[in-house]
Amino acid sequence: MVEKQKVLIVDDDNNIAELISLYFTKECFDTKIVNDGESALREYDSYHPDLILLDLMLPGMDGYQVCREIRSKAQTPVIMLSAKGEVFDKVLGLELGADDYMEKPFDSKELIARAKAVLRRCQQAPKEEPKNDVKSVQYDDLEINLTNYSVVYCGRSLDMPPKELELLYFLASSPNQVFTREQLLDHIWGYEYIGDTRTVDVHIKRLREKLKDHKTWRISTVWGIGYKFEVS
Repeated sequence: MVEKQKVLIVDDDNNIAELISLYFTKECFDTKIVNDGESALREYDSYHPDLILLDLMLPGMDGYQVCREIRSKAQTPVIMLSAKGEVFDKVLGLELGADDYMEKPFDSKELIARAKAVLRRCQQAPKEEPKNDVKSVQYDDLEINLTNYSVVYCGRSLDMPPKELELLYFLASSPNQVFTREQLLDHIWGYEYIGDTRTVDVHIKRLREKLKDHKTWRISTVWGIGYKFEVS
């Protein structure tokens, strides 16, 4: 028997949580509901979910804090659910490592589709490389290591969410090559990603805030096309 994929639903509105659970149960997922952030972290360690649906407005520890705690120890996919539709809230959620962000109220079919797309991307991700096969690129004052997900800039380690780091590594691995936003979206988020190219712009903006232009390299905008890691 194929083991069902497990979804941890974190929402303080139990009616909404039960409805989401019903959607996923009909799609042959196993679900568990918790109503606050502290319970979410406890259940995460015992339930070992394949996906987390995380409301932002929770009593006590909010969804942002929960996402930060989970990202400090694992890469389990997280879809944030919130009535907040401001760009700032979406950017913050993505910056903390969320894989997707949906505004309430949402369509049940779209939620299921996004969840399946996120899970497919995780399942198709390359397996861990052998320890002697390190994926890294180096430039003056910059080292990006995809094997252990680390970035060292001007001698200090930078905290960087997974998607930001993967985007930086992808660009830096092909210096001076121009990529469209659609190509970057496909390579980093996957062909099934249900989103728009503004996701790429948001991540580029955050990278530029952390990595100021260097005299020998920079992340450049190619107007009307996309971006490149420019090396002089």
